[in-house]
Amino acid sequence: MNPAYQPFLKRFSIAFFLFFLVVQSTFAQFTTLSPQAKASLITFGPGTDLYSGFGHSALWVYDPVTGVDGAYSYGTFKFDEGNFYLKFLRGSLPYTISVAPMAPHIAFYRAENRSISEQVLNLSQAQKQKLYNYLETNYLPQNRAYQYLFFYDNCATRLVDALKAAAGDSLIYNGYTKEKRSFRQWIDKYAYKQNPWADFGMDLAIGTQADEIATAEQATFLPDNLADAFAAAKIKTAAGVAPLVISKSDIFTAEPIQYKGIFTPMVTFWTLAVLVLALSYWQISKGIVDFTLDKILFSIAGLAGWILVLLWAIRTDETTRWNYDLLWAFPLWMPLIFFFSKNKKPAWFQFLLIFYGFLLLCATGNVAKHNLVLIPILLMLIVRVYYINNSLSKIPLKDK
Repeated sequence: MNPAYQPFLKRFSIAFFLFFLVVQSTFAQFTTLSPQAKASLITFGPGTDLYSGFGHSALWVYDPVTGVDGAYSYGTFKFDEGNFYLKFLRGSLPYTISVAPMAPHIAFYRAENRSISEQVLNLSQAQKQKLYNYLETNYLPQNRAYQYLFFYDNCATRLVDALKAAAGDSLIYNGYTKEKRSFRQWIDKYAYKQNPWADFGMDLAIGTQADEIATAEQATFLPDNLADAFAAAKIKTAAGVAPLVISKSDIFTAEPIQYKGIFTPMVTFWTLAVLVLALSYWQISKGIVDFTLDKILFSIAGLAGWILVLLWAIRTDETTRWNYDLLWAFPLWMPLIFFFSKNKKPAWFQFLLIFYGFLLLCATGNVAKHNLVLIPILLMLIVRVYYINNSLSKIPLKDK
């Protein structure tokens, strides 16, 4: 071989090898399903943990002839992911599709006391094959990861994409049309009774985007709503328009989940509010000037505000932006609350109280956001602002 051609042949061989890998990945061959294959939507009920409190969905493709048995889930993440907590807070934690036989899923969710139901889909042989190929293509290593968005792109909404890819124009799908709620109201439906502290925390963290009314298709970010949407959907067949779901079965029915704790946010904050009101009345009636409680209370409010500011700043999506809880969780209380004492006050402190009083007045328009849990919180803050203001005349004025 002429040595002059060797560099050219080497480059050609590398280019051909890379081209072969791309072609192989693009046209990956998957198992051809038999006529006995079935495709089902599997809905798992809510769990007690925060991440499982809204349920879960998977698409199950089962073929007794070829041995295909895969439940495809788009809700998988790794705790050992680098910078896990930072990525979790920022909303940049990668989620992936995973696949496993159905039996382990059933055993796992039964052990967690979570209901399991199956809806068998009325798909043609070609549509089942397309669905299977779509899911297997997503499961390829280069396609598995995606940017999880709780409201818009999650383990439930991804299954709608898969169904549309398989059924095409034959699918008549309108989403969840039984009722309209905001995203926050949908969260409340699940979390307020079974995990009220998680509900309070989520209400505190998310901003005004959650108060938008979800469209019929957006409402299927919840697995139960997705199951209802599939049940209402139709599909065009050779014999005419038929229901998308041809049968439904309950694989396991769980015991109802009910929060058993006594100190819910409502009970806790109202108890604290009564105690604060009683202490404030006693201090005012006795002419006592002591700001220990205020330094604790407003420090907590300030720290909560800084957390909300941090979430607003670092999140990659918009779910925590424009959070009106910053009206009462005023970040600058930490450290401004420590700039005065019963022996001194800065000249600007009374202006701060007036400004914060205005913010609290505005915050009263946001009480419904927290299922009225915000009422005792605002009441405590308003009473203590009144107490501080009432005590200012007894504090010597200092500019520094």
